[in-house]
Amino acid sequence: MIRQAWIGALILALAVPAVAGEDVAALEEQVRATETAFAKTMADRDHAAFVSFIAEEAVFWGGSALRGRQAVADGWKRFFEGPQAPFSWAPERVAVIASGTLALSSGPVLDPAGTRVGTFTSTWRREKDGSWKIVLDSGCPPCEPR
Repeated sequence: MIRQAWIGALILALAVPAVAGEDVAALEEQVRATETAFAKTMADRDHAAFVSFIAEEAVFWGGSALRGRQAVADGWKRFFEGPQAPFSWAPERVAVIASGTLALSSGPVLDPAGTRVGTFTSTWRREKDGSWKIVLDSGCPPCEPR
């Protein structure tokens, strides 16, 4: 009985992502690269690639909430129409929590002329396969420098 409990505990421990030995800075670079690739989908005008970064239960808000991957895909489709992207973004700040399961990225939103028109904040979740999917996204007007 005790042996079975130990085996169960061992299996459970192995099922949890092994983050203790991972470098949080390395995970932050993974998220930065993921956010950069996500932003590139807009520049490349690749809506299908954009959608591939979105978690099934994601919530994007900017005025009203878009709930779920399909609602986000439908709501953002208009931004992928036309030859030029209506805006771009890039991560300035990235942080990953100690468990390595959630991350926050934030940075400027720029118009086609390169003028800062807003700030984005995205929350990413590390999936079982090690990939990062966006679960929450929000934008706001440019934040004043401190």
